[in-house]
Formats: sequence, C-alpha cells, structure tokens
Amino acid sequence: MKYGVPSRKKEECTACNFDYQERTVLVLETTLLKSFYAWTTTRTIYHVSSFQDFVQRHREYKKMIMLNYPPLHKELYTMDAAKFFVPSFLKAINDNTEESFRSIMTESSPGVYTFEMLQPHFCELLLSEVDNFERWVHETKFRIMRPNTMNNYGAVLDDFGLETMLDKLMEDFICPISGVFFPEVGGSTLDSHHGFVVEYGMDRDVELGFHVDDSEVTLNVCLGEQFGGGDLFFRGVRCDKHVHSGTQSEEIFDYSHVPGRAVLHRGRHRHGARATTSGQRVNLLLWCRSSVFRELKKYKKEFSSWCGECQREKKERQRIAVGATKLELFKRLQKSTS
Repeated sequence: MKYGVPSRKKEECTACNFDYQERTVLVLETTLLKSFYAWTTTRTIYHVSSFQDFVQRHREYKKMIMLNYPPLHKELYTMDAAKFFVPSFLKAINDNTEESFRSIMTESSPGVYTFEMLQPHFCELLLSEVDNFERWVHETKFRIMRPNTMNNYGAVLDDFGLETMLDKLMEDFICPISGVFFPEVGGSTLDSHHGFVVEYGMDRDVELGFHVDDSEVTLNVCLGEQFGGGDLFFRGVRCDKHVHSGTQSEEIFDYSHVPGRAVLHRGRHRHGARATTSGQRVNLLLWCRSSVFRELKKYKKEFSSWCGECQREKKERQRIAVGATKLELFKRLQKSTS
C-alpha cells in the first residue's frame, strides 16, 4: 500500500542482534514492495524477480530525477532549523526533556498530539518547490510515483532530493519526541522514513478513506493554502488483527488543519480525511519507521500496550478470571458452612 526509503543511519542493533545492513533489507522488503504495487496498475502477486527489478528501477528513477531536476529553493535541501521551525518548537527540542516536549504539545485526543512547528516562510518555500517539481514533470512528460496507492496527487519528496533533510528532521527532531510519547511502538528507534506531500481540492484528491499508515509514528503538517473542510478524523489505535474492529465513543476525534501546525500520532491510529469543500490543501507527511520494532513485533501475539481492542480483550479476560475466582471462593465458603 505504501512505501519509504531507508535512512543512511548506521548503528548496531544489539537488542535484535542484526546489524544495519540487514535492517535495511528488512525495511526495503516491507516498504519498497508496497511501492511496487503503487507503481503498477494491477494488484496481482509478483515473483521475487519482479520485485528485484523494481528495486533497481526505483534506484534508476531517483537517479534520473536527481540528474535532471533543477531545484528552485536550494536552501530547503539542507536542514536549517532556525529558519524552518517556530521558536517554541526549536526551544523544546534544544532543551530535550519530557517537560519541554509536553510544554508545546496538546494531547487533543488520546495518542493524538498537536503543536506549532513550521514557520510560514518555510511552508511557502516548500509549496513553491513542489509546484516547481510538478511543472518540470509536466513539461518533460516524466512519469512520477505518487505517494501511495490512495493518493492520485502529490509527490514523494525523497525522490527529488529532500531525503537527507527529512532524515535530519526524523532523527534529530521527531525521534526524541516519539521516544517520550510512543516508546511502545519503537518511538526512540526510528531509522527510516517515507516523506511526501499530498494535495486535496476539487480538482485534486477530494478526500481520503479510513486507513492506517505504514509507519510506527506519523507526522502530518498542513502547509496551506486557502481551503475549507478536509478535517482529519481519528477512530482508535489497532493492531493488524483488530484493524477492522468497531470504534468506541471515546476514540472518536475530528481535527481541523491549521497551516504550520503539526499532528503527531501512531501509524496504527485509524484515520481518514473528510472532503475538502473549497480551495486547495497541501500537507507534508513523514512516515517514520523502526526496523527494530518491526522485527520484535513478529514474535508477539497481542499488543495491549497500544492496541485499543487488545486492551479491551485483556480487560475482559481479567474480568472473567476475577469473576470465576470469586465464584469458586463463594462455592468453597458455602461448602464449608454447610
């Protein structure tokens, strides 16, 4: 369904006893294969050789863009925190404490955090860069990959040179925050990302259906422009087993986008986007992934630390067990007094 590009962060993973190179292969297998489906027009199961061919094609595809696309705003391609972020966000990151992170965060709904993040000038520059890239695509008749199988409009930022900057964004800014708020899904071990923009409007994608992201942690920031509608709606966190389970009333939350304001949530937090009724809305998305968490997840059968339905099932089992114990004690008491 969705894909990303492994970061170049090189480190040993003693917890899982497999090194960076092996983790990179894991990320490629779980992410580029999904991009393979997005690139093709059919949804059949492909042979391994076809997937390997795709990986090679994707490398060539990115190389061709990098060699031919002329960037409009070169200052975007290198992280410049003072010019990208609002002072409150930058101060919280520099202080690097749980208290500083919580000082800028609003937990609008359980597991959904919002905060001021991007300066208006950065939003304008990124919008301009994306427009420039799309004009280049149109003029050169270059066929591009869209962000995922659900969005027909938008662009993958990693593919035209912004991968290094987005790596820094994930590693130096999102990872510290995620380690505090999402430790149970590998928030402190994020090591790859998929960065892209999506476009909504009457002549673009109008809405986005109910889904989960191919990420451990998702950053979603509205860049602009003038628009009406397009609210995000959230419906609870679920593991693979329970992704289609019902929604509890306390899990229902709608969020209205504000340019420059970020939303941070677990990738498994079910959500969608309501119809954009006027204007055009463009959002920056960063799907952050942890190969450590994905490897460990293979050996677990329940996820009560973060899946709402697993939590409810666990509580129900505990309730039944407590009830059975009370009943047994009651029977023993009756037997002893008779």
